[in-house]
Amino acid sequence: MPDRLAKAIQSLEGLSVGDAFGELFFSISPHKASSADLPTQPWRGTDDTHMALSIVEVLHEYGHIEQDALAHAFAKRYQAEPYRGYAGGAARLLRQVATGADWRTIAPTLFGSGSYRNGAAMRVAPLGGFFYDDLQRAAQEAQLSAVITHAHPEGQAGAIAVAVAAALAANTSHPVGRDFLREVLEFVPRGVTQERLQLAVDVPSNDLDQAVRLLGSGRDVSAQDTVPFCLWSAAYHLGNFEEALWWTVKGMGDCDTTCAIVGGIVALAANSIPPYWLNQREPIPVT
Repeated sequence: MPDRLAKAIQSLEGLSVGDAFGELFFSISPHKASSADLPTQPWRGTDDTHMALSIVEVLHEYGHIEQDALAHAFAKRYQAEPYRGYAGGAARLLRQVATGADWRTIAPTLFGSGSYRNGAAMRVAPLGGFFYDDLQRAAQEAQLSAVITHAHPEGQAGAIAVAVAAALAANTSHPVGRDFLREVLEFVPRGVTQERLQLAVDVPSNDLDQAVRLLGSGRDVSAQDTVPFCLWSAAYHLGNFEEALWWTVKGMGDCDTTCAIVGGIVALAANSIPPYWLNQREPIPVT
């Protein structure tokens, strides 16, 4: 358990830094900025980090995803800080859960057939770190964590893909590039997310424009137009956290979420997170 938890926290640190870093670029251009241009005031995180904190807490307490406990942890954090950028569907669900409603009843009704947005994927990388030694278990637990808010298969597929990618990255000997993506694909259920992830295998490592055009970069805020791009970006930058985040944010789109996903994955493989970035990110409670 201690090794699992340490990896989950390592991923959480990367996710939270990525989230706060990406959030900066809704007001500045990544194509014109450098590290010297980054704000000196604390970088604030969003719901991406806050929901990931709940996942780590539940894993610490139970050693697996206990769904009702996780749903209530999500709701408690939402009530405490509802201004963290929660999407409308998630906010409605969590408000109702906080007053005693059952997520099993609410989640399938969001957007008509359940949410396929990228929220389940944005928070799940630490779970992959926790189950780093069992990719199949990482996939299964990711699905359990996702369905609480994302009843649509694509929302769940995005979470599965990110969790497996994080688990894979957490192993000392892991593939990179196309081989990394191919191994993740073995666990992703059929659908649009899986199809775009298959497309990502053939996108050259240096062709950001093609990646954004074919895969998306979160502009639609859906799992299928966010996760394939993030895994493509992470796959070619597993050894360098800073390079991974700068490359990812240049794809624009849903910058806090794309950087949170990539940060949560790459932190498990890279040597370190830049100390300056860690110091600039607002403090987060760790288990």
